[in-house]
Order: sequence, then C-alpha cells, then structure tokens
Amino acid sequence: MDGQTERGFWDDAEVISSYSRAQAIEDGVLVDVSRDAREAGLKFPVAMTRTVWDQYVKVPEGVQCQDENGRLWDIVYLLKIAAARGGSLINYSLRVRMKQGLRRVTLKAVCGPGDTPEPVITIMLPDED
Repeated sequence: MDGQTERGFWDDAEVISSYSRAQAIEDGVLVDVSRDAREAGLKFPVAMTRTVWDQYVKVPEGVQCQDENGRLWDIVYLLKIAAARGGSLINYSLRVRMKQGLRRVTLKAVCGPGDTPEPVITIMLPDED
C-alpha cells in the first residue's frame, strides 16, 4: 500500500452496548475463583458463572460433611486435570454431593481473551455461553 492504513469493515461501526468480564464479576454474574485455580495449578484467571457457583459450590441445605472450599477445589482441580488434554473448550465431569446423594455433573470451561487479549478461563454449564 502507499503508506495508508487499511481500514477494517467494523472500524466505523457504533458500539451499541458492551459488557466486560470485570463488570460481570462486579455484578455477580461471574464469580472470580482465580486464587483457588492458581493453587490448583491453572495459570490463567478463572471465573465461573453464578449458576455453577449456586448449583455446585454452595452446599445445599441438609447436605452434611461438605463445605464451599472443598467443593470449589474439586471443580478447579478437576479442570486442571482435564486441561492437560489441551484445547480452548473443555468439557469435564465430576461427582457432586446433593440432597439426593452423589450426582455426576458436566461442566464446560472456555479459554479465550478476556477484557484484554490475555487469556482467561470461564467455567459454565454446558448450555451456557
């Protein structure tokens, strides 16, 4: 080219709305679990959806011998093991104690850019985006 910068298709597009990962964490839509994930051996920041937290980290009423720290550890540590297979989309399963007994659940973890180009991981239910 003759010294001109090539323009992209979306360069002049108006941003109607945006919602950052930081805003989602601040609003409680995502729960930052990066500290626990680092302890489990994951190098990137990790957050999980509020739905995953409420369903599988919070201890259901009446469930004995469980705490949130242990349940969270199971989720992030098993993600660490599953991540060894590689890929930016990881489906993995674990057993979670619920009122009705042990239940096998499947979670999805997606690795990609967050609010910056740096990679982040988000843990969610298989039908969440």
